[in-house]
Amino acid sequence: MPLLSKDEARALLEKVIGYSKADACEANLNGSDGGNIRYARNTVTTSGSESNLSLAVQSSFGKKSGTATINEFDEASLEKVVRRAEELARLAPENPEYMPPLGPQEYVDTPTFVDDTAAITPAYRAQVAAASIRPAREKNVTAAGFLQDNARFSAMMNSAGLFAYNRSTGLDFSVTMRTEDGTGSGYVSRDYNDVRRFDAARASQIALDKAVLSQEPRAVEPGKYTVILEPEAALGLLQGLMFSMGARQADEGRSFLAKAGGGTKLGEKIVDERVTIFSDPTNPEVPTAGWTGDGRPRGRTVWIENGVVKSMYYTRYWAEKQGVEAVTPPGNGIMEGGDAGLDALIADTRRGILVTRLWYIRTVDPQTLLYTGLTRDGTFFIENGQIRYPVKNFRFNESPIIMLNNLEALGRPMRVSGNLIPPVKVRDFTFTSLSDAV
Repeated sequence: MPLLSKDEARALLEKVIGYSKADACEANLNGSDGGNIRYARNTVTTSGSESNLSLAVQSSFGKKSGTATINEFDEASLEKVVRRAEELARLAPENPEYMPPLGPQEYVDTPTFVDDTAAITPAYRAQVAAASIRPAREKNVTAAGFLQDNARFSAMMNSAGLFAYNRSTGLDFSVTMRTEDGTGSGYVSRDYNDVRRFDAARASQIALDKAVLSQEPRAVEPGKYTVILEPEAALGLLQGLMFSMGARQADEGRSFLAKAGGGTKLGEKIVDERVTIFSDPTNPEVPTAGWTGDGRPRGRTVWIENGVVKSMYYTRYWAEKQGVEAVTPPGNGIMEGGDAGLDALIADTRRGILVTRLWYIRTVDPQTLLYTGLTRDGTFFIENGQIRYPVKNFRFNESPIIMLNNLEALGRPMRVSGNLIPPVKVRDFTFTSLSDAV
């Protein structure tokens, strides 16, 4: 059973650190229990469970560091992995950006672990698959999906007295529905810490309805359109924004937050004033661990407020070099939205395109955050407040910065891949060509 309690993890790590003869030593202990089920062509193809427990030890002599890992936990093996890390450290070149280990820290408690999720059984996974496959068969539609769940813990300790521990649960589900003629496709994904929030039948029905509705799409001329991006599609672009707010890249002139003549855009308005994006590890909808991989405490951090850049994240090295406080990178992204549902955004649109999902997203220009990619799994033409017909998929060229300056409306946020993202309605979204893929 790899899920060690806080006291069990502490005792094991104290033993590991006790073996160290290096100037500094850090040990990371991770364990997980989980299971999965996969289905395709309306048939379960694989299912299984997995348990893992691993230990990684980093030893340092001055600015020289070495790391070794192991998954055996008898006394001889624990000492062996420490000695191996020390051996590698002596052989390694110096790291000019090496930072000594942090001392003891205070961390917030976060609601990341739910007993019901940890107790998911193979029978439950089979029920989830059936909730997709059964209605798909009734409509002559083919379902292909994947459910994965886990309970895990992470712990770290170093020779400076730091100890951190977190345990969490998670469930990730996705399903694609394809019509028999191959012209219609629908997709949905869901993820939760708490399995009680998950409704497999309801989620599957959304994908099924989109598959049926998207059959025999029409070709529409590429160009600039008013677009409603469902949260799944919006995240495809917004995560590029949220996770590109590193201070070093901006200070060195390599990011969208760098100013042409030097300096950064910290404190400047860069998008519509309705845009506020922050991180909060204690948020009950999208909780995350209260500490980062290097042991720094996480707290609530506002990245953009009313369109203004409020924070950038720093490594410890870069913060010390710049003489500022080190801000941790986001553990989640939470974008404030409105109260309207997706249906209300559609009803308020005279002419536009509804996008379910973006994929194959690639960076064109990191300094403007320009991306390219494709729509898929349900793209529809809106006219006079109603979905009129499905359209062929598009290739797009767009920047989330430009997109958020062309903002028309924000809907009610929902959880997507550990983030809270609203549906986003924007004008002048750029589609450059058509795609025959469904």
